[in-house]
Amino acid sequence: MMTKQNLLDCHTRIKPFVHNTAILTSRLIDREVNSSIFFKCENFQRAGAYKMRGATNAILQLSEEQKKCGVVTHSSGNFAQALSLAAQSVGVAAHIVMPDTAPEVKKVGVREYGGKIYECKPTVDARQALADEIALKTGATFVHPSNDNNVILGQGTAAMELLYEQPDLDFIFCPVGGGGLIAGSALAAKYFSNNCKVYGAEPFEADDAYRSLQSGKIESNETTNTIADGLKTVLGDKNFPIIKELVSGIIRVTEDEIVAAMKLVWERMKIIIEPSSAVTVAAVLKQSKLQPEIFQNKKIGIIISGGNVDLSKLPF
Repeated sequence: MMTKQNLLDCHTRIKPFVHNTAILTSRLIDREVNSSIFFKCENFQRAGAYKMRGATNAILQLSEEQKKCGVVTHSSGNFAQALSLAAQSVGVAAHIVMPDTAPEVKKVGVREYGGKIYECKPTVDARQALADEIALKTGATFVHPSNDNNVILGQGTAAMELLYEQPDLDFIFCPVGGGGLIAGSALAAKYFSNNCKVYGAEPFEADDAYRSLQSGKIESNETTNTIADGLKTVLGDKNFPIIKELVSGIIRVTEDEIVAAMKLVWERMKIIIEPSSAVTVAAVLKQSKLQPEIFQNKKIGIIISGGNVDLSKLPF
């Protein structure tokens, strides 16, 4: 288990390279769920998502020899952009494997941040195979988007900052894709809160983490037909043990609920969040209706994971 000091050291290390993002509130949404909600807006983060935190920590931990050969990763978009920008910030080459179905807005971001894109079929196996091939050819260090201890620690700093400002939160909600954010957030809650419970949120169409917690082993997805493109990846052997020990549960939502949450945040808070972030908002709204007593008069933190949306393809 990673320690409190690991998280503190990580936060100090990446602080010059990332934003301490705003925490917003909405009286109208509070009224709807009969709770006080604090939105940690990582859509305002550099590269538009929380993944800048983990990417920066991973690159700063490389040796000088490793930096000379660059880094390689696979990502549907947000970690691709984050690693590209983090690499650019310290003068390191970034090789980025992306599924050919990734949103164009995210590909544009990778190119603008200096990353070199290699496209592949939209499967986990295809992504990993091409990343391995590039690492072999270039000598680049592979940085996993979520199943990497340095990445997990970096992602956990968002929840750390939220808890610094709101130390008496009762719950923190995170979206679950590859598991790095929720594992890091669970560590932050363990070390920096007074018994704050951490919950995940997933689409029904990609609910591998929900099923993994049920079975006690890492499950995969046969299909990933969800608008939440950032949540189509699976858990890993480094983050799953943390999730299994520290996460209280995972709530699943439908595609319609995701779109409705995205729209609600735009209407009430005037910010655009991507579908993967809206999954978390949708989960809180859904659970507050199913079990209103759980959240009544409680304080809830929601990690808004990113805001990289193709505005020409808004689903509402």
